[in-house]
Amino acid sequence: MANIENQKFIAFDISGKNYLSWVLDVKLHLSAKKLRHTIDEDNAASNEERATALIFLRHHIDDGLKYEYLTVENPLELWQNLNDRFENLKAVVLPKALND
Repeated sequence: MANIENQKFIAFDISGKNYLSWVLDVKLHLSAKKLRHTIDEDNAASNEERATALIFLRHHIDDGLKYEYLTVENPLELWQNLNDRFENLKAVVLPKALND
């Protein structure tokens, strides 16, 4: 678990400007660590897996977001909260792709 504490990629900026690349990076890294299921609906992740995924997610978000979501103890809930807040940026960044 010591390796999970090293930042693997640029943290998610509170402005949301790197949301799309951050989402891809998180999914890839969680998949590589066999923790991707912790951010999927109706998962059967163990408490240890959830804690490890939550540490990973919190380590890769802006300090302002860490404090805003300080009481969130489930990686799925944090993932959904961030998605609900920033998914609208897809329409700004990828307007042509959404219209195809």
